[in-house]
Parts: sequence; structure tokens; C-alpha cells
Amino acid sequence: MMKLNSPAELEKYRSSVLEKNNSGETSVSVCCGTGCSASGALDVVSAFQRLLEEKGIQADVGTKITGCHGFCEQGPLVLVSPGNILYCQVRTEDVEEIVQETLTAGRIVDRLLYVDPITGEKIEKEEQVPFYNKQLRLIFENNGKMVPTEINDYLSLGGYCALEKVLKGMDPREVIEEIKNSRLRGRGGGGFPTGQKWESCYTASGDIKYVICNADEGDPGCFQDRSILEGNPHLVLEGMLIGAFAVGSTQGYIYVRNEYPLAVKNFSIALRQARELGLLGENILGSDFSYDLKVIRGGGAFVCGESSALISSIEGKIGEPRYKFVHATEKGLWDRPTVLNNVKTWATVPLIINRGSGWFNEIGTQQSKGTMIFSLTGKVNNTGLVEVPMGISLRELIFEIGGGILGGKKFKAVQTGGPSGGCIPEELIDLPLDYEKLTEVGSMVGSGGMIVMDDTTCMVDVAKYFLSFTQEESCGKCVPCREGGEHMLKILEGITRGEGEERDLDLLKEIADTMQCASLCALGKLAPNPVLTTLKYFPEEYMAHIKDKKCPAGVCRELIKYLIDPDSCTGCGRCIKACPTEAITGEKEAPHILNQDQCIKCGNCMDICRFNAITVE
Repeated sequence: MMKLNSPAELEKYRSSVLEKNNSGETSVSVCCGTGCSASGALDVVSAFQRLLEEKGIQADVGTKITGCHGFCEQGPLVLVSPGNILYCQVRTEDVEEIVQETLTAGRIVDRLLYVDPITGEKIEKEEQVPFYNKQLRLIFENNGKMVPTEINDYLSLGGYCALEKVLKGMDPREVIEEIKNSRLRGRGGGGFPTGQKWESCYTASGDIKYVICNADEGDPGCFQDRSILEGNPHLVLEGMLIGAFAVGSTQGYIYVRNEYPLAVKNFSIALRQARELGLLGENILGSDFSYDLKVIRGGGAFVCGESSALISSIEGKIGEPRYKFVHATEKGLWDRPTVLNNVKTWATVPLIINRGSGWFNEIGTQQSKGTMIFSLTGKVNNTGLVEVPMGISLRELIFEIGGGILGGKKFKAVQTGGPSGGCIPEELIDLPLDYEKLTEVGSMVGSGGMIVMDDTTCMVDVAKYFLSFTQEESCGKCVPCREGGEHMLKILEGITRGEGEERDLDLLKEIADTMQCASLCALGKLAPNPVLTTLKYFPEEYMAHIKDKKCPAGVCRELIKYLIDPDSCTGCGRCIKACPTEAITGEKEAPHILNQDQCIKCGNCMDICRFNAITVE
């Protein structure tokens, strides 16, 4: 690969790549993000390659291994172009039919199309699927169009045009002003204005400055940062290069979870390719600007997502937060001025430089600009990664993009912002999603986690689950977080066992208040949010556990019992076979009997019964 010595050479090289790519050939893109790969996507790719070779049409049809397309519920996904024909849940045994029917005869394989769960309609093209056509995919725009390990693919889609624009005609001040004017806020959770952060680092004194990417995504159910790094690593790298140019940095790091091997691999390949082309390293594109970075693999501690803990970890110390008397932009990594942004923030920067701050300003709400990527999971039909403009309502996101609640059940609540966020009830379903509105109701945007819950979810149990996570991940450095979290968790465990008292509710609020005021870092300050929001919006559930010793959702094991309805039981015997403790007995074709003393409340009988004869009380 030749080293490019000027923006003009980059443009010439891009033109040669485009010329080669403009063959108009048919292509089969297979989503090979971590989710689809786990479902067999790599075997699907191999099947395509083998069959195309056998049939002698390999030269006319290209096979692309792409990053995450976002629609994880329907994976592995196969996109056939031209035409953008989307096939869902493709298996190796489906490949021959796709090759025969679509690639050879030009016909659609009807049975592999997406079926709308509401209308029952089969949809042919990707852009017509409601999951996609309601979104505004800017960061994810090219994930399904390019091979992430091919820098030429990125270049052919306009990659590194923003860096070229900066090096050709902008000085650091102009870059910072453009980011400030865009009003981009950090997508890692805090929502701090990115341009303001850059400006503080730019004006800070010191010859050595660092630019860091926080890719330590540890929230349960969150995987958007991982998917961006896996599917479009050069976009993040280009954003970091622009940031480094703006603040005057020559060195940097990306701190990424070791549990993200594909992200580490693809980003490392991107670094090597960029260095070879002269887009990273000394005198980038022949300019005076030099910047290089290293990959640091994190050990998987949730607290290392906090900026000061992350910096300590890079320094080789224990990943614990520290008091922030001075901002990292003045004294960060090794006490040098440091800019730290997360993956989504860096990935947004090239878009703003290319299209302008005015364009970005028109997207979103008055105070929250641009798009946000949410990991939509839980009891919803269409799970996956969703990129939407700030300000979209929960209703649009869950019912139009998400396709509504699984099994037609009733929507109960949604948890936003990960384990430190809050639970939002049904009466707030029309709430617009932005930093301010979510904070007003006790939750937050956070890193973009979003877990949908139906009416079979116990909100006390949910609060216990999230608090147990944050308690487990607390570094234990400060007393309010270490002791407060543990004590709150014990109280919640007692309530779900039927041992709670009314005064426990006041005690929970008192401890939560102390943690919010006195904890050292955001982990401790925000950990009480799930408890406080469930207490606020679902007080009747707490009271049912405390006063009636019942769990209305039928979840808390110590407060429920399974019953067999003799009128519905046909005596089929399936529940007898499924019961691990032989608690169910009975003759064939006669109502069965469940011995409560032997029942361990595993729910196997209820899951396997075809006649709804098992109920929970």
C-alpha cells in the first residue's frame, strides 16, 4: 500500500478506488457482527462463497462480510444489491435457494423476507422495513455497505474526506468552533458539550496532550460502541484524528473491553492500514500534523467507564475514580491535558466536519442535537441497535421501530440509561427522548441502553437486579457507594422475600439521598436511580410485597405458588415429566395434583403446559 503525501494524493487515490468499485456488480452482504456471527453468519458466508465458486458466478457476484446492520433480532441478515433485498434469519441451508432464485433467476425468496409483526405484511427491501425506515441512521449509515477491514471501502464511501478538509484549509480554532457550533454533546452519558471540552484542552498549557477514546462499554444490554468499532472502525479513528489536530495532541489511546475481540481486531487492522497510507503517524498526508495511538485492553470493570478510573487504568494503576478538583482537560493522563470522548462522540465528528454544524444543528431538540443510538432490548418484537434523532418519543421508538410488545402483552415500563438509569412507566410513553426530559423523570440517556418490560415484570425485582449489578461493580473506594449500595440491596432482597416493612421504603430513600450527595463518582451517585424511580412510579408493587406478601407480577419466588386448574388440566402428563422434584402427580387423562411442599417454583410446568392449566398466585 503506497504512502500518501498530501490531500491531493489522497483524493487521487480515492478516485482510483471508486473507478475500480464502479463495476456495478451484484453483491451479497452478510452481517457478521458479534450477534449474527453467534447465530452462524460466518457459515452462511462460507456457503455463499463455496456455491458461487461451484456455479462459476463468483466473478459476477461479490460477497461482503460487513459489520452490524442493527436488526439483531432477525439475524443472520443477508442484503442483496442492487435492489437492497433483505433476507432474515438466513441459515446455510437457505443459501442455495438464494443463489438459484435471486442471484441467478432474479426472483425473490418469499419465505426469507421480514414479516411485520403488526400487519403480517412481507417486506422486500431493507429501507421499507419499519425498523429501518423510522430511523435516521447517520453513524450507522455505512455499516452494512462496507467491509470493515478494507480501508478502500471506507474511502469509497467518503472516508477521510473530513480529515482532508481539515488539513487542507482549517486551523485548530476553526475546527473547535465548528464542533462548538454543532452543539454536539458527549454520547458517553454525561452529555457535556464536546466543543467546550476540546477548547479547554486546546488552551491548557503543556507540550504533550492526549486524545483518548472510551470504548469500555459495560452496561448490560448495551453494544452500540462495540458494533461501531466492529463495523466501521475508520470512522472512529478519523474522528480522533480530527480531535487530536484541534487540541494539539500527538499521542492517544483507545481503551476497549477485552471482551470485544472482534472490535479490537478490526480497529487494530484499521490502525495498520491508516499508518501504511500515511493517514496516521508522522506528518500525516505530508502536513506538520503527527498523531498515533495505541489500543489498551480493559479488564472488564464497569467503573473503568468513568473517565478518571479509565485514565488510572491506562496509567497502570488500579482502575478507581479520583476526585476531580481539576478537569482532565487540564490534568488528565499522566497529569497532561487530555480529551476523552466515547466511541459515538468520535464517530459523529467526521459527519459534522463534512456536512457542517448547521446541518447537525437542525437535527434533534433545542438542547440535544443530532442522533442517539439506543440498544433496544427486552420484551419488544424488534430488538437491535436503533439510531434516531434526539426528541423522538418512547412510543415511536418502542411501538413503531420496535414493533410493539412481544406476544401482544401490555407495556409496563422501560429502563433507559443502563443500570444507573431509571424505569419510566406507561403513562410517560409519549415522553420525548433527550438529555433534559429523561433527567426530569429520574432517568437519563446514559450510554443508550433501553430495556422494555411487559406486565410480567416485577419492578421490585428489577430494582434489585440493577442495584446488585452496580453493587457488584462498585470499586469500594468510597463509603457511601460501598456501604450504601450493599445496605439498599439487603433491604430489597428482604422485600422480595416477604420480609419487608413499610419503614424500609423511607430508609431506601434516605440511603439513596446520601449516595447521590456523597459518592465519589457517577457510579455511586446514579446507582440508586432504578430504586427511586420504581418507588416513585410503582409504589403499589412495593406495598403488595410488604403488606400483602404477594408479588403481583408472579416473579418473586418466596411470594408465589403454582397451582393446577382442575377444569383446564387434561391429564396429558407433560408437566409430570418436566417437574424436576416430582412435585406433580396424577393419572393419565385425569386432573393432576401439585404438592406445594415439594415445588421449587422453577416454572417448568407452566412453560410446558399447552392448556394454560398452570397459574401463579
